Amino acid sequence: MRRALPALIVTLGMASAACADGKGTGPAFEQDTFGKLPATKTKDGKDVPGPTVTRYTLVNKNGVTVKCIEYGAIITEINVPDKAGKFADVVLGYDKLDDYLKGSPYFGTNAGRCANRVANAKFTLDGKEYKLAANNAPHSLHGGEKGFDKKFWKGEPSLTATGPSVKFSYTSPDGEEGYPGRLAVVVSYTLTDSNELVIEYRATTDKTTVCNLAHHSYFNLAGHNSGDIKGHEVTIAAKNYTPGDETLIPTGKIEPVAGTAFDFTKSKAIGTDLEKAGGKPIGFDLNYVLDKGTTPRPELAAKVVEPKSGRTLEIFTTEPGLQFYSGNFLDGSNTGKGGAVYKQYNGFCAEAQKFPDSINKPEWKDKSNVVLKPGETYKQTTIYQFGVAK
Repeated sequence: MRRALPALIVTLGMASAACADGKGTGPAFEQDTFGKLPATKTKDGKDVPGPTVTRYTLVNKNGVTVKCIEYGAIITEINVPDKAGKFADVVLGYDKLDDYLKGSPYFGTNAGRCANRVANAKFTLDGKEYKLAANNAPHSLHGGEKGFDKKFWKGEPSLTATGPSVKFSYTSPDGEEGYPGRLAVVVSYTLTDSNELVIEYRATTDKTTVCNLAHHSYFNLAGHNSGDIKGHEVTIAAKNYTPGDETLIPTGKIEPVAGTAFDFTKSKAIGTDLEKAGGKPIGFDLNYVLDKGTTPRPELAAKVVEPKSGRTLEIFTTEPGLQFYSGNFLDGSNTGKGGAVYKQYNGFCAEAQKFPDSINKPEWKDKSNVVLKPGETYKQTTIYQFGVAK
């Protein structure tokens, strides 16, 4: 199934007043202050005041709202209706900036410059070895100690032909977290009247580098504070996956899901084969090789249904892989919005991306190329479309 990419027109318009309670008056955006980042020091010891972090609220004609902030370009809330028209926030996160600064399991963030794991925190590019921070020892995870999830992204809101939008920009300097090249990145969020959250990434570099970006929201379609997601029914358009070792580094093989706990080619509740999935801790945390491969326009990758509320989530992407994660490492140590305590399996992630550790897997070059060269533009589009089961 092919899905046409909505045209993105960046003509500025005036934002109309809107509410973030499911009673929006039409496509609009609001903005307010979410907090202020701590001061930093220059090389000569002078204090540099931290920037103020703006929060943007996108509202469509249906009253659906998406809230996002300039720190990490994090999505903090997504409010959508159920089958009775009742709205709920369906992503895990925090009420305050300080909680994000203290550390989180990548709630609502954008992973980069290289999403997922890089084996042994190193890779070789053009004959030179680059060493990265082993923040998931012995491997590097989601860009390192201070990946894109911990950076200030300057926001620029607009009203476009397809809906309210925010464009976030960040430039990663040459050598940051061990990666070569100055990488200029833009991610935009657009909320359409079809209840689509369209996420578009663009990046350019001045040196050959690695670029693999992914969005890392944790979803619970019953509501972020509604307990576990074991009853969510999942379909993934992938007959194959990339098996990994006990540290989640792919072996380099591509194997069929048929006959395994990882088979979601037909709709199945997450809890059905959760215990059979293995892992430490037990649960799903693996990359699916999407049947469609890399595509110029977003195509269907997965569908999730929460039977009680009737809420649905369809995921379309240009990417060849989908990392499906069932919140195995959530352990109750994160107290989120409204005092919600996020325990194991309280949210799932569906991260469209290139395959994990692709830079160290030359056999995957044609399927999952993560090398970006000067003069090229990294492009990725992923759409999360919310609905109600019929």
